[in-house]
Amino acid sequence: MGDREAGQAAYPPRVAQREADLHGKTFLITGANVGIGRETARGLAGRGARVYIAGRSEEKTRAVMDDITAQTGGAALGYLSLDLGDLESVRACADAFLATGEPLHGLINNAGLAGRRGMTDSGFELHFGTNYVGPFLLTALLLDRLRESAPSRIVNVSSESHYRAQGIDFEAVRRPTRSITGLPEYSVSKLANLLHAQELARRLNGRGVTTYAVHPGVVASNIWRRLPWPVRGLITRRMRSPEEGARTPLYCATSPEVARESGHYYDDMQRREPGDAAQPPLAAELWERSVEWVGLPS
Repeated sequence: MGDREAGQAAYPPRVAQREADLHGKTFLITGANVGIGRETARGLAGRGARVYIAGRSEEKTRAVMDDITAQTGGAALGYLSLDLGDLESVRACADAFLATGEPLHGLINNAGLAGRRGMTDSGFELHFGTNYVGPFLLTALLLDRLRESAPSRIVNVSSESHYRAQGIDFEAVRRPTRSITGLPEYSVSKLANLLHAQELARRLNGRGVTTYAVHPGVVASNIWRRLPWPVRGLITRRMRSPEEGARTPLYCATSPEVARESGHYYDDMQRREPGDAAQPPLAAELWERSVEWVGLPS
């Protein structure tokens, strides 16, 4: 049985619902200048939401914002500078958003990388630091605003590759990437994204903020550009389009169907069973270590 099939739980299929009107709602999405993030931002803006797009390149992001504005007829968009591998940049991004005084009805932790090797500027394995530690800190710094804006949602873009991760080696995540492809480290980072959503749900229960971990599908985006050939070809041969990949993040960020659900894993707009490693004790341990790593009060 393959990784994806292993997570197909017997939950009832969703019935298609009318898309929610998002006028008066504010969202922040990371990494939306390409691929899934771009289409997610377009989908939110097209329904009337105000959308802040956080990314490293202002030039590239502004071009995307202009394109979305032209296609949606004057969408309200804002840019925030963000490098998830640099925790000082994460803090500055959160401060910049909070200074706007805007409410925050949805945070979509979309940005990530795969197939690269090294460490972040803040001292973590490259995938783990960029895909998990940076988003963990950003989320923590925005939690008060999310609670004040309730009902609100946090969506972590995970991956079905989390099924391959047997757990988290807390020593290895503080060292450079060891594998040639970086894919084992990527799987661990995606498991961490899922555990983060689970632990947030436990801690935020009853406070009006719900959380979701999503697999968008294997999507034709720049995230795979650094993988060596032929690995890249094997990974991408059954890719979805970015528009298809944005369906599940948008669904979890906006659908009334899942408004009362929290802490679960979704694939193709369906709730699925996560991998065996996604257990509450590991989620709690990851949280405590993460708080210490980024210097937050426990």
